[in-house]
Amino acid sequence: MRHLFCVIMLLLVAYIDTEAKKIASLVAPTKILFIVSNAHFYGDSELNTANHFAEIVYPYDKLINAGFEVDFVSPEGGAIPLGYIQTSDPLIKKYLYDGEFMDLLEQTKKPNQINSANYKAVYYGGGGAAMFGVPENKAIQKIVMEVYEKHQGIVSAVCHGSAGLVNLKTKDGKYLVAGKIVNGFPDLFENMSAKYYQTFPFSIEKQLQKNGGQFQYSKEGWNGFMVADGRLITGQDPSAAGLVAEKIIELLSK
Repeated sequence: MRHLFCVIMLLLVAYIDTEAKKIASLVAPTKILFIVSNAHFYGDSELNTANHFAEIVYPYDKLINAGFEVDFVSPEGGAIPLGYIQTSDPLIKKYLYDGEFMDLLEQTKKPNQINSANYKAVYYGGGGAAMFGVPENKAIQKIVMEVYEKHQGIVSAVCHGSAGLVNLKTKDGKYLVAGKIVNGFPDLFENMSAKYYQTFPFSIEKQLQKNGGQFQYSKEGWNGFMVADGRLITGQDPSAAGLVAEKIIELLSK
């Protein structure tokens, strides 16, 4: 009798534990992974570059206010360079002086600290730094494609962050962007004669097209242009960063 009681109690404990985990998975915030760069310079030059602060802040603010959690990963982990900061923008000023938020950017995670199963979307922020270190990083590529294929998550990027998409391949060896409408910072708005551009490893527009992407963009620019093709969401410039986040929220709420 005592043995039967013990068996029943063990089964009951196991059942309660299973149900508790189910409930936790339903109420726990969905996590989004922001991918940023450690590059302080354009390539091997002495020209300073950085991650675009607004392209981090605007989507971050929308996502956390919608109840999501955000983690940051960079190729090397740790503090990242920040730029394009306009403190006349109230939201940028708010986060620039938010110690808890700035700690996240000072202590970005390394790829080996990331479990793809914890995320339902990834977001590549832009700025010139996004052209270096991130696109060729195999560990980050693996995380992103696991989120997209294994966990049916979203891949998103804005502006120069779309450089991170060029090397992404599916399990069958095809480029992620092949046959999909995609966007990023177009050649039209690059100063190709400038020293910074000479350091770029590739043209985002041309490389995405070469890999089968249907590159669409706004010739007007800075008008919030973005495109969504299934679970791939891309924006053209900083004005689209918040809209990309809104689209992520819309898709994850369905």
